[in-house]
Amino acid sequence: MRPLAAWHSYLFVPGNRPERFAKAAASGAHALILDLEDAVPAADKALARGAAANWLELPAGAGPARLLRVNAADSPDFAADAQLCRELSLDGVVLSKAESVEQLDALTAGRAGPPLLPLIETARGFDQVAAIAAHPRVARLVFGALDFQLDLDLDIDDDDGEALLYFRSRLVLNSRLAELPPPVDGVTTALDEAQLHRDAQRARRLGFGGKLCIHPGQIAAVNTAFRPSELQLAWALRVREAAARAGGGATLLDGRMIDRPVLLRAERILAEEF
Repeated sequence: MRPLAAWHSYLFVPGNRPERFAKAAASGAHALILDLEDAVPAADKALARGAAANWLELPAGAGPARLLRVNAADSPDFAADAQLCRELSLDGVVLSKAESVEQLDALTAGRAGPPLLPLIETARGFDQVAAIAAHPRVARLVFGALDFQLDLDLDIDDDDGEALLYFRSRLVLNSRLAELPPPVDGVTTALDEAQLHRDAQRARRLGFGGKLCIHPGQIAAVNTAFRPSELQLAWALRVREAAARAGGGATLLDGRMIDRPVLLRAERILAEEF
């Protein structure tokens, strides 16, 4: 399994649809999120917990990371979800509508367990994001953009993402300050490939390291968006070679100065190749 920082594509699958689990696991996604929250009707919550538990108890093999998205802390299903997380072997737990460190503590009950990936999808959660990111069990922040837009009454048809630019940038900054991997961006609901490509490229430019997906057909485009391109890899190799010839000192490449920050950027690109 890839290291958590290299999980670029996260695929949701409804917890009450066990017939989809195997197909989702074979989709090429880096992480599979069995969903107990939005995708599951209230009447099916217990069924979803049982189906998820049965599948997650099977040997993991060489497939994607296996995560569980639990209901929000103020939900009547939270206690049962949290108990299930303590009983299963998971690669991570996604907490819906995370708004405080107290909610994270309630989920963990002070015990060792899988890493937490809190979904920041409300104004209260965003206001507490620095404290949430600093929680010792938090491994990565995730942006629930759709619910966030709903909570702040923002335009959900904002295709260029202008209304969310500040909030996305702050999540990237808070992740860096907490020494977490780059955060994960929200879903693209349109199955239009061009829109998905634009959204994934925007997230990458802003400093995100992955993206939530709602359909297996989105996985390949998302994985590609967060991998260095052939041009980037070629540039990084040339920078490394130029720096080596210069013996660690500043030098010129294609008429531009190559110094330590540029070399570090090149090394980071080469380290991202998977």
